[in-house]
Amino acid sequence: MILVTGGAGFIGSNFVLDWLAEQDEPVVNLDALTYAGNLNNLRPIENDPRHIFVHGNIGDAALLSDLFTRHKPRAVVNFAAESHVDRSIHGPEDFIQTNILGTFRLLEAARAYWGGLQNKSDLRFLHVSTDEVFGTLGADDPAFNEETSYRPNSPYSASKAASDHLVRAYFHTYGLPVVTTNCSNNYGPLHFPEKLIPLVIHNALRGRPLPIYGDGMQIRDWLYVKDHCSAIRRVLEAGRLGETYNIGGWNERANLHVVTTLCEVLDELQPRSDGKKYSEQIAFVTDRPGHDRRYAIDARKIEAELGWRPAETFESGIRKTVRWYLDNADWVENVTSGSYRNWVEKQYA
Repeated sequence: MILVTGGAGFIGSNFVLDWLAEQDEPVVNLDALTYAGNLNNLRPIENDPRHIFVHGNIGDAALLSDLFTRHKPRAVVNFAAESHVDRSIHGPEDFIQTNILGTFRLLEAARAYWGGLQNKSDLRFLHVSTDEVFGTLGADDPAFNEETSYRPNSPYSASKAASDHLVRAYFHTYGLPVVTTNCSNNYGPLHFPEKLIPLVIHNALRGRPLPIYGDGMQIRDWLYVKDHCSAIRRVLEAGRLGETYNIGGWNERANLHVVTTLCEVLDELQPRSDGKKYSEQIAFVTDRPGHDRRYAIDARKIEAELGWRPAETFESGIRKTVRWYLDNADWVENVTSGSYRNWVEKQYA
């Protein structure tokens, strides 16, 4: 049995689905079902007895204690987080509560449970984090590696940096068997359409502007979510305790390139009815405050130690992603109704 937190969100739900497709070990899935958490993400396993869904928050110490006592997980995989930079700028408190205090409560519950185990190797705690904790890179700077200093520039990345430091401290202070992963920008199926790639697909198909911050030359390393999930499974299986592992796709692309690539794939797979190109919908908007210029992940450590490399190229992953959104219009309509739609229209009007 493993305990997954945030398993109804984008990366977490992909991980749970892939986990149960790969093996029979059950999953206890704890998720608060905030705006980005969606039980529809888990529809393929809604009647699977190996999947135990619990609606709750990682900040609820009593609930966490009960889950550890009842289910006795051999591992914890912590995806639970507020993760959108724009939202952290407009409302940072939720990020402090979930990403810092929530991680603290989860660590405390895991430590109490682990302290009562006769065999201390019967638990492993994997904390999922981001490359944004490292700050920004210049055009010619080497990519982030596991020794790069933390320099977060947004409330989101600062809250994730704090949670990473807590996880590290619990290893060095208490000996809690932890491992941390720092990933680059994920994309793929089930991605809530506030982030760049799903937002562009969603807006393009509805004839809306495709917003690009500033000059669009901010560079990110793009990682297909299924590749990320396979990396996490590998780190959970064989990662060295107390270590961090960077997970990247070896796909540095400027945001403008990402958007034009999406437009080209949409032109091929679902052309506009008026015969025009989707790229005509591109609209440059005022850059956001503290926008990091470049992220790049050096993922050689996980390859050398654990033999992991991404299976998808940027081009193959983007095509799979667009195809998924075209084939799952009902999911998109469900998650883009109501408050989300109002928020997007306010931000990108």
